[in-house]
Amino acid sequence: QVQLVQSGGGLMQAGGSLRLSCEVSGRTFSFYAMGWFRQAPGKEREFVAVISRSGIVTLYSDSVKGRFTISRDNSKNTVDLQMNSLKPEDTARYYCAADPNTEYHGARTGDSFYDYWGQGTQVTVSS
Repeated sequence: QVQLVQSGGGLMQAGGSLRLSCEVSGRTFSFYAMGWFRQAPGKEREFVAVISRSGIVTLYSDSVKGRFTISRDNSKNTVDLQMNSLKPEDTARYYCAADPNTEYHGARTGDSFYDYWGQGTQVTVSS
């Protein structure tokens, strides 16, 4: 059984930084492309970032490009999301997710491709 356990997040002032981490267990981590998604109250879940199985390909939503960085450590089975220059509009519950069906350098942004999800962690950015 695949499990994704998230850590990090919390409350931060605008302009600050936070780091989210997600640890995957239950199957070989390198089999998955890993993504981060977020959902704000009253809004649909949206794509934030994805990193390929190889770690070479990364994609970001336009709203976070240049501010957020996704990375993975296949030796530790973790994927991180470094969030800099935070804005109040980044306030949301953040989820990591695993896509088990991509090619080695594949990176997909649709949440329907992701079979496994973390428990979510709240990020609140105050103005």
